Amino acid sequence: PWTLAYHVFGVEPFLLGTVDDPAETVKCLEKLKEITILFGQAQIDSGADILTLPDHATGDLVSGEYYKRFLLELHQELVEELSVPIILHICGNTIDRMPYIAETGMAAFHFDSRNDPEEAMRTVDGKIKLAGNINNPTTLYSKGPDAVKEEVFRALNAGVQLIAPECAIPLKTKMENLLAIPEAITDWLAERGNFDVNKS
Repeated sequence: PWTLAYHVFGVEPFLLGTVDDPAETVKCLEKLKEITILFGQAQIDSGADILTLPDHATGDLVSGEYYKRFLLELHQELVEELSVPIILHICGNTIDRMPYIAETGMAAFHFDSRNDPEEAMRTVDGKIKLAGNINNPTTLYSKGPDAVKEEVFRALNAGVQLIAPECAIPLKTKMENLLAIPEAITDWLAERGNFDVNKS
């Protein structure tokens, strides 16, 4: 609903409205939540068995307290209304809202590379799974497989459960860099005796 509000009202007018008339903002978000549910249900009816919810209450624009005030309850209601696991995605620095995100009931939180994976894991304290946070513009797009592997290992060492690019992948990203992600996971598991590469 937050991302829809940006599109419906414009980013600046919507954010100003959260200050000038927070009660009206809540009403608008409630209506946009209904649209989110309808769209999510349409995907489920078409065969989706998991949903990703990009709701950009990013730290670049609003505080963690804003997330708690305006979105926490709405996100909990989305989990109740939609019958499949939901992965929440928010770009940017989100450490300050991760304790609240961990209370949503979402299956996982897909987080940005601007967040330290160890700090993120400590912050959610096992209450939600984390997905991410391999950097797109600097690492996947501009560097090579060794740099990708280093980031994958860092996230795995922190305990991140699902390794993935942080957000939309640049179209000209080298395929060898994308393939380096599952290869690095295989190597990490093999080094710890948790994966037999001969059986893969």
